[in-house]
Amino acid sequence: MFKLKELRKERKISQLKLAMDLNMNQNSISRYENEERQADYATLIKLADYFDVSIDYLLGRTKNK
Repeated sequence: MFKLKELRKERKISQLKLAMDLNMNQNSISRYENEERQADYATLIKLADYFDVSIDYLLGRTKNK
């Protein structure tokens, strides 16, 4: 996902912390950030809620958080 790494770094949290906060695997976070894997709808909602941004922002479709 286009903005996931950027958002995570803005908050100064590790992939592991993000994964633990969302009850996910750190490897999944890495794969999302490197665009090796696409998040399903439920995961997109979790990530958008966690960072308080829209799904469109998370996917790079808009510049408005």
